[in-house]
Amino acid sequence: MSFLRRHRAATPAGPDFDVLAMDPGDWPGNLGAGLLPAPDGSCQGVFLRYDLFGGRGPAMIIGNLPEGSPARDLTDGQIPFEAAQLLDALENDEDVEVTGVEDCPVMQGDNLLIVRKIKLSESRISCVQFDRSDNVLVTIASWDRPITDDLYALLKPLPAELFQQG
Repeated sequence: MSFLRRHRAATPAGPDFDVLAMDPGDWPGNLGAGLLPAPDGSCQGVFLRYDLFGGRGPAMIIGNLPEGSPARDLTDGQIPFEAAQLLDALENDEDVEVTGVEDCPVMQGDNLLIVRKIKLSESRISCVQFDRSDNVLVTIASWDRPITDDLYALLKPLPAELFQQG
């Protein structure tokens, strides 16, 4: 997947990897972004929150977690970090767990993605994961909307300038 590339800045100002997501201009709602920092200042993940509900909660959270990110370390049955963040944002405090995982091949242009569809005990959450060519784990958690194969065609790297401070 040649369009997924790593870059290094002389002074870390944001993530040290491209963020695969939907361009904010392609989404008819509010976009929020958050960085998951490590104690050494490195970026351990980037989370994008797309809000279609007019401030009443997000419709979708897309996470990008590099290798070594603690948010990737889950116990059996534990839901992905992005699904947990979605539940928190919606003020839903139900106990939710993973009930099954299914691998599905999906074409994205000329590239084949192996997408893991994660089934959760809360059926209103759709959740999928796939690995980028640079070993960044992408997780998409959606509230009350199915994630269909055509969503992957909308995903692209966002420019690093969106995440720089100052």
